[in-house]
Amino acid sequence: MKFIISIAISAFLTASVIEVRAQSVQLYKDMSRAERLAFVDQQARRIGREMSGNEYEFTKDFADEIRKAVTQYADRIGAEKSNLLPVLQRGQENAPVIIRAFKLRNVAPLIGLYLPWVESEYQNIQPADSKSAVGVFQMLPDTGLRFGMTPQDLLDVSKSADAAALYISGSLETFKDDQMKEALALLAYNRGAFKTARELKVVLNEQKSRCSICALTADRSKLDETFNYESVFYVPRFFAAAIIGENPKIFGIQMSPLSSQ
Repeated sequence: MKFIISIAISAFLTASVIEVRAQSVQLYKDMSRAERLAFVDQQARRIGREMSGNEYEFTKDFADEIRKAVTQYADRIGAEKSNLLPVLQRGQENAPVIIRAFKLRNVAPLIGLYLPWVESEYQNIQPADSKSAVGVFQMLPDTGLRFGMTPQDLLDVSKSADAAALYISGSLETFKDDQMKEALALLAYNRGAFKTARELKVVLNEQKSRCSICALTADRSKLDETFNYESVFYVPRFFAAAIIGENPKIFGIQMSPLSSQ
């Protein structure tokens, strides 16, 4: 009897410790700048590892670019205009379909899950202009045709997810020798694989080869205006979206990680 009571007390104390720890989790909004940077760096590396199986070695400057993007998104939580909460709700609704499509193409589901956050914030956009990007993955009609997709197909989340997975798969093959091929494939989704490969030759050297995406960002002044005013933010925003979507409670959002849907 004493033994049973002892086990019950032990279990109660363990549960209490877990509860206290859960309650003592520090919210992002309460972190100092240094704490935010440490949190972001840790989480970005974890996401990189889950996407690739490799250890991403971000520079401090690149991690800070991700931190800025995280803070920009976090500032929208509960905001009167551009509230981030509906984005997460749409992400929840679309997650199962996207995850399934990317798994079928042997591409990391996290890539598929947060790519449309950056592209459209999970809005299934049907443009008036027949040449403009379509759907949650914002694929151009001409690009969609390469994968057998009509503009109407691209409005089907399952079909557009399949096309996006195929596009990413091709870019992963292009950058297969790079330790950060997933990050480069993401940039190529925005910029094109040919242009991304050409720009890597401009900025990359042996010293910078451990973080190719960091080199592109650090040496942005050597690249064109479209990189400086758009593409330079693309991959940091992806990692920022994944950090929030995979750690919603750290941001005061009471929901499960999007990847658990």
